[in-house]
Amino acid sequence: MNVTVVVGVDYSEASKEALRLAAQEARWRQASLIAVSAYELPISPPGGFPSSAMHTQKEERAAAEAELRATVDHELGDEAGQASVRVSSGLAGRVIIEAAREAHAQLIVLAAHPGRSVMPGTVSQYVLLKARCPVTIVPDESAEEKISRDS
Repeated sequence: MNVTVVVGVDYSEASKEALRLAAQEARWRQASLIAVSAYELPISPPGGFPSSAMHTQKEERAAAEAELRATVDHELGDEAGQASVRVSSGLAGRVIIEAAREAHAQLIVLAAHPGRSVMPGTVSQYVLLKARCPVTIVPDESAEEKISRDS
């Protein structure tokens, strides 16, 4: 069975740190790495998707995939080619859980976000409740620095 680490990426600095940590975990575990990102579908007009909206949906997916690949390439450098990317439309928590289940992930890595120092955010809460494997939440160091400055 292939060992897999899944990481949620939302392009925040904290999520880029989570991506780097997930790559490190994948190396240590001799596992494959899947970077996952969610995007929202364009709102369709009443009566369904006209052909122009379907084209927009394809463009949304292509743009999301290109952005995720560029982020992985930038953050992981020479190791980026070993990571696969997955983008799906929908709510981030559901997209991450679906990717983890399909890959039979042994670990999910997520980023904490500024202003949520006491409780994880809604995506993290959802993933923590639904995951079938361990979940690591990477603290946002910039948020900790801000809290210590404000104290």
